[in-house]
Amino acid sequence: MKWWLRRRQPWSDATYWSIDLETSGLDVRRDRMLSVGMVPVRDGIIRWGERLYTLVRGADEASSAGALGVHQILPRDSSASPDEAEVVRQVAQRLDGRVLLAHHATIELRFLKSAARRHRCRWPAPLVVDTVHLLSLLEQRMERLQPYPPSLPRALGEARAHLGLPKHRAHHALADALATAELFLVLRARLDARFVGQLL
Repeated sequence: MKWWLRRRQPWSDATYWSIDLETSGLDVRRDRMLSVGMVPVRDGIIRWGERLYTLVRGADEASSAGALGVHQILPRDSSASPDEAEVVRQVAQRLDGRVLLAHHATIELRFLKSAARRHRCRWPAPLVVDTVHLLSLLEQRMERLQPYPPSLPRALGEARAHLGLPKHRAHHALADALATAELFLVLRARLDARFVGQLL
């Protein structure tokens, strides 16, 4: 489907893959993906049974002690996991013709595109919905309805708490992907977005 037609799709007709990466740092030239979590949202429903979670074999070579402390991923944990080339292919396959959903999506995109180039994997160039952007849209909407509304927090856990969602396990790729999918559904409803293009 052409990108401009996809923008006109009713929001619930699209499939969104909520994705989170845990990485050894934020520098794509030096750091690597440690783990990937993905959860699909189809027909407006989180499809937990179709989730993907994997560690990345060999990523521990680029990891630091600080990153290991945050993510709780030890080198031996990923020894039986797929390597980065296979992981990025699995991610690209799920995103082909779908919508990538993430919190601070630029981080995920930088690492995924870098890995795709490194392993000569075709990147499907999905439409991208960023829940941080949706928070900004909701803030703008609130400003039209009331003077000087409170600012909405941008951190995932704080944004969820502000909107009445429960705490989740932070710094775990699958838990963060699920947390992002739940936040997305709440924000979509608050914004009354009816088409994919209203979420971009």
